[in-house]
Amino acid sequence: VAEGTYKGLTIRELFQKNGKEILSENWQPKNKFPLLVKWLDANARLSLQVHPPEDVAKQLGGEPKTECWYIKEAKPNAGIYAGLKKGVTRQQFEAALEINQSKMNQPDDLEALAHRISTQKDDFISIPSGRLHAIDAGNLILEIQQNSNTTYRVYDWGRPRELHVKESLKSIDFNDLEPQISPRTQEKEALLVKNSVFTVRRYFLGAGEAFAIFPSKTAQILSIVDGNLNDYKTGENLLIPRGQSASITAKSSATILVTSDFL
Repeated sequence: VAEGTYKGLTIRELFQKNGKEILSENWQPKNKFPLLVKWLDANARLSLQVHPPEDVAKQLGGEPKTECWYIKEAKPNAGIYAGLKKGVTRQQFEAALEINQSKMNQPDDLEALAHRISTQKDDFISIPSGRLHAIDAGNLILEIQQNSNTTYRVYDWGRPRELHVKESLKSIDFNDLEPQISPRTQEKEALLVKNSVFTVRRYFLGAGEAFAIFPSKTAQILSIVDGNLNDYKTGENLLIPRGQSASITAKSSATILVTSDFL
């Protein structure tokens, strides 16, 4: 906490002390905050991985994790992997996985099966539990996800790292074929995703334009993707307590995300 009555407290200490007041009437001090909000600066291709759906997570002793990615910046030829290409079967995937695990510095058969999407600034995609995915090099991404530590790495492009092949194969949705990024729009407001875990809306603001935060029954998260608002700058995430309203003004053109419905 930066200032005020609770200055110096950690987020965890604040929630234990005033969780019902700030987050939700149903908040319990034993709970962990339900979301993680991260900036990912991918200078190299990350591993091919999957998070287990809830039913599989229970079987494996893990936790489900649904997440989403907002692309703040993308270098030329940047991209992501999400799902499988149309026509790819589980049998083909397992065969390619077995081949790739047994050879080094050879053409990558798995890369031909995973669905790659080129990325541009302001792209957005949802990554529900069960979706095979990887972030390729050249992306700066704001990731909003369930607070879960369960990630199964199915393949790491030949790098010698621990893999979780059996768990991954139980978790991957092999009917998830060629998912797409959300349609690009220049509308000032856009609903990016609404699922059982969270709702994310995006707003484009012009220089000098005010943005109103309306009271909600639960807390909300405001993420500044681009531009500066009041004394807050690009990259900062603000927690708006439940029942609170506020008005902030863009000092320059700005892009913000508002995450709600997560409590």
